[in-house]
Amino acid sequence: MKKFLFYLLKVFLIIIISAIILDFVYTAVYLQGRNRNKIDQIHNLKDENYDVVILGSSRANNHFVSEMFHKKGLKTFNYGISGSSLFEASLILKLMIERKFVIKNLILDADLNLRTDRQSRSATSMFLPYIHTSEITKEHFRAQNDFNEIYYIPFYRYMKYETRIGFREMFMNVIHKKTSDIDNLGYAKLDGVEDGNMESDISSFKPLLHNKYYEEIKSICKKNKINFIAVMTPMCENVVGMNYFDKVKKAYPEIYNYENAVVENKYFSSCGHMNDSGARIFTAKIIKDFFSK
Repeated sequence: MKKFLFYLLKVFLIIIISAIILDFVYTAVYLQGRNRNKIDQIHNLKDENYDVVILGSSRANNHFVSEMFHKKGLKTFNYGISGSSLFEASLILKLMIERKFVIKNLILDADLNLRTDRQSRSATSMFLPYIHTSEITKEHFRAQNDFNEIYYIPFYRYMKYETRIGFREMFMNVIHKKTSDIDNLGYAKLDGVEDGNMESDISSFKPLLHNKYYEEIKSICKKNKINFIAVMTPMCENVVGMNYFDKVKKAYPEIYNYENAVVENKYFSSCGHMNDSGARIFTAKIIKDFFSK
């Protein structure tokens, strides 16, 4: 019996030591990463100076054409991340401030994500390799239910989010395999409507009357003298329940409502995402309304 217990103890110790070593190796690789995605880029930049930074989900990532701002003499980067929530947008802004970014204007896509203050499982994972090296990241995650497991159990975060930050992604960082994530100054253009879902029912959607992370973003901007521009971006003409945007406007009157700025289906890749043609029409209107002077 003693031999068996001793054997179990050895196995347990081997597992723990292996987990610690793997955690160290994976984290070291990610810390040496160079611009594979937008989060890598932020961690590798310091003292950047931007006229315009764009934050939000795919409805920011696909809707604001950074190049058009540049042509107007505005240094711009689109840090919108597909599948993300305001939880991640707030953390991105905190990391930028920590790294002494100077930002004159922040455009935030704030519409559908106002329904929740939960983290996004897919987007959240990109921050986790840095949770032990960034106090900002650690504190941002502290209130989450799985914080103790992610922070204190070696290698747990890499196993839990294996499809996002597991072996394949780690190896791609080792060989410095680039993605298109930061091409086109962060703007991800979409094509036509052939394969898009042009129907959407948002009649059951309700914005939170107080979204913690939206308020955080607004507060950070005020503290750092950043001109805060929160907007609702367009949806296609087939949407059911467009009064959701009226509810947002009532709860957050400072948010500019552009949901009808582009409506024809030919300008959409799916009902909630404009194609490149629609994005350019929309971006031109934003530039005209906020940056024409």
